Amino acid sequence: MNTRGHNRFGDEVAVSGSRLRARRLNHPSPLWGSNGVAFGPDGRLYVAQFLAGQISAVDTATGDVEVVVPMDGPVQSPDDLAFGADGSMYIADLIPGRVWRRSPQGTYTLVSDEVKVVNGITCVGDRLFVNEMRPGGRLLELFPDGGEAVVLTEGLALGNAMQLGPDGCLYYPHMMTNEVWRIPPDGGVPEVVAEEVHEPVAVRFDQGGELHVLSRGVEGIVTRIDLHGSGSRTLVTSGLVGLDNAAFDAENRMFVSSYASGGVTELHPDGRTREIVPRGLDGPYGVTVDLGGTVYVADHYRLASPAPADEGEPVAADGADSAGGVTSLTLLPFVHGVTNAGGLVHFTSQYGDVHTHDPDRRTTRRRVTGLNEPVGITMGPDGTLVVAEAGAARVVSIDDDDTVTVLAEGLGHPVDVAFDAQGRCHVSDDRLGAVLRIGDDGTAEVVADGLGAPQGLAVLGDTLFTVETGPRRLTAISLSTGERRAEAEDLPVGQPLGTAPRTVPALFTHGMVGAPRPFAGLATGPDGSLLLAANGEGTVWQLKT
Repeated sequence: MNTRGHNRFGDEVAVSGSRLRARRLNHPSPLWGSNGVAFGPDGRLYVAQFLAGQISAVDTATGDVEVVVPMDGPVQSPDDLAFGADGSMYIADLIPGRVWRRSPQGTYTLVSDEVKVVNGITCVGDRLFVNEMRPGGRLLELFPDGGEAVVLTEGLALGNAMQLGPDGCLYYPHMMTNEVWRIPPDGGVPEVVAEEVHEPVAVRFDQGGELHVLSRGVEGIVTRIDLHGSGSRTLVTSGLVGLDNAAFDAENRMFVSSYASGGVTELHPDGRTREIVPRGLDGPYGVTVDLGGTVYVADHYRLASPAPADEGEPVAADGADSAGGVTSLTLLPFVHGVTNAGGLVHFTSQYGDVHTHDPDRRTTRRRVTGLNEPVGITMGPDGTLVVAEAGAARVVSIDDDDTVTVLAEGLGHPVDVAFDAQGRCHVSDDRLGAVLRIGDDGTAEVVADGLGAPQGLAVLGDTLFTVETGPRRLTAISLSTGERRAEAEDLPVGQPLGTAPRTVPALFTHGMVGAPRPFAGLATGPDGSLLLAANGEGTVWQLKT
């Protein structure tokens, strides 16, 4: 199937509802982010999608995408991959610390489960090497047919994508120190070969043996180093936010991936780009809108904004521009819940933080740390931030002095918060299957129960709306009568249709961040519309009467 007509949630997506008009504000994203890439024996480019837990094969001539390793399979969080001499695919499964072999026939074999935060992976003939993306990480040789792993070196300052160089050494980045190192595959003393490299995330050699170092930053910088000649450096600024990895084909064409916006892009030596698979949203998670109508999307690695089509004209899945109708505003640390107030954007990280971002000054300050899986966030009538702290089963507020006050505790798994016109706080709890109202004394009153994993929450007038991610339904609840009705159904949220429940990777791993929890956010716009974070297909939907 061609990506320009491909929706990662399914080929046929049509939000239905009798009262609401629904349209996409951006194009569906065929890939759930894009991380490690490598050409397979069949000539296709294989793309690991860490957030989805799946691997797809891309025909670089047509842009066709085929899921090869599905998200409901044994691999949880593939971040890089490589092919052996016999055509086997080797997969770095980052969070559980596993390395897999997938045979040409599609059979999975566990090579190792003892590599912590495994990331960079490469094959040298029949030999297999991996490294760890953690402070003090290791570079190891593994033996698919059995045998104890051999540690070549330790002390890596966050390893990542690596490759054998033309001199026969393994080259790898130190992400924390902005360096590139090398070591012989049979062991020896590691050596620094390049310092002060811009935010290195991957090292790749082209067919001529020139070293290319990709930057994970917002500018999309690639540093070319004539390592075995004059040593000169050339910087190429692609504008591709959050580069992750690259692969060169037999014609020496460079194809790059982006952890921040997905897609596959051909990058020319002069910085020009050609879209192969459209970029777009990795999630999205939370969504909010300011009084001027600017939509802000929490997309895990970044704050982004979809570009709406002309009024009344839904965005089709074909004809997407190079960014899939999405603008990356800034890279941010694992943004999930988000709200806008007073010209500032406030957001949560599921890893424990709450931040405030100033879009005009492009500054961000951390307000609170150490919370247990904070998700939904809003501003209360008194100007405090109110957060659903899912992991602690409570709702908290944060004042101007960044003091945290518990508003309610002993809940199930609260994931979003919203206030009605009377200033009453409502909470969605996706494990209790309920929407609760929090009293001034901290008691929780059931407003609606029997719901299917409600997440996103928003209030318009006397009506409370919630996204039931189980039945994929937008439900309206009258705050005065309790009456409920389905406003829209068949929402593209959650896993693709026909897939079994996915094994959820851990939120943390060996002191590093793991995989985020899905969250289908909901917000109200100044025009009275609803905005839905459709995390199944990578879009924001606008729903209005």
